[in-house]
Amino acid sequence: MFDLEFTAWPGSNARNWSDHGEYREIVQIGAIRADRGDGYRELDGIELLVRPRLNPVLSDYFVALTGITQERVEALGRSFADALAAFTAFVGPAVPIVSNGYDLSVLIENCGFNDLPFPLARGRFFDVGPFLAACIGNGVHVSSGDLPKRLAGVPDLPAHDALSDARMVAAALGLLAARGRAVALARSGIPAG
Repeated sequence: MFDLEFTAWPGSNARNWSDHGEYREIVQIGAIRADRGDGYRELDGIELLVRPRLNPVLSDYFVALTGITQERVEALGRSFADALAAFTAFVGPAVPIVSNGYDLSVLIENCGFNDLPFPLARGRFFDVGPFLAACIGNGVHVSSGDLPKRLAGVPDLPAHDALSDARMVAAALGLLAARGRAVALARSGIPAG
């Protein structure tokens, strides 16, 4: 499971980041390794902070939304190239890479912003958003931060924190599998691993 937090401004999501100077630059990558056979129990996790290059100063909106401060990014952030290499090493060469939404496209965009080739096979990426929407969202996408409200038993972790969001998605998948949705999950095309 993985999740991203990326630069945002008031209304940027509704505008699809189309205003001048709006780019979905990654600021945080959160990922966990989970054991699907054991209810998506977390085996390991990683959090990576990234210093955005095109918009190096975080908006007040982004800071309020995520709790990630400019000072924290400057102190602990790394280049996107270094973060991508660490993420690539963390996910390893073969396991499926799962997200709730369009995170793959944001990773690819950021490779473009940084003149880097995309290092991972795109076929390894799976978006569980449609599965979650079908199971608990009445066909409507359910953001990771809303999972605790929509599915009893998902831990109520800080929303818009990439590592917490990845953990909430894993918990939701584990609960749905335990509640008889394992067959539907398998049919969704998301491989075991």
